[in-house]
Amino acid sequence: MERHERLRVGEQSSGMIQRLFKQHYAKMLRVARTILYDEQESKDVVSDIFEELLRGRTVLMPDTEERYLLTSVRNQCLKRIRHQEMRHRIEAAPAEQPSDAEDEDEFMTDIVEFVVSHLTEQEQRIFRLRFTEGYSYEEIASSEGISRVAVWKHLSHALKEIRNRFNPKGL
Repeated sequence: MERHERLRVGEQSSGMIQRLFKQHYAKMLRVARTILYDEQESKDVVSDIFEELLRGRTVLMPDTEERYLLTSVRNQCLKRIRHQEMRHRIEAAPAEQPSDAEDEDEFMTDIVEFVVSHLTEQEQRIFRLRFTEGYSYEEIASSEGISRVAVWKHLSHALKEIRNRFNPKGL
């Protein structure tokens, strides 16, 4: 095989994946740990990248493998950080925190009623899959038969509507 020939990883033997794993795993994990400061999250990021390679949708050039893999680690880590920040913002979104369990139950009931009455059925399903059941964008996209970008757009719209209703001043 020529050095400059493109390789579709998923179509190659498991030997190629093993070679990539042995050659680059330790460095990929170090990069992830440096960004995330969390051992398990770092391992998850690196595993996700190898999983994507196994699916065979990625085309690698032999002389740019390492750069691609390390850039993928960095990008995935930054996505996780953004996702965590978004989750924290959503959790902190209500300007007035309920003072006791009854108020909190009532507040959650208000949000559920708002979601049911103001979001489309698809947005409701996507919202539930993401925030109640914890599915990833990719898993939601697959189950709904839409792209990950479409999942993001639906969630973005749903969250904007919820924020506007329950935190109109952006506090």
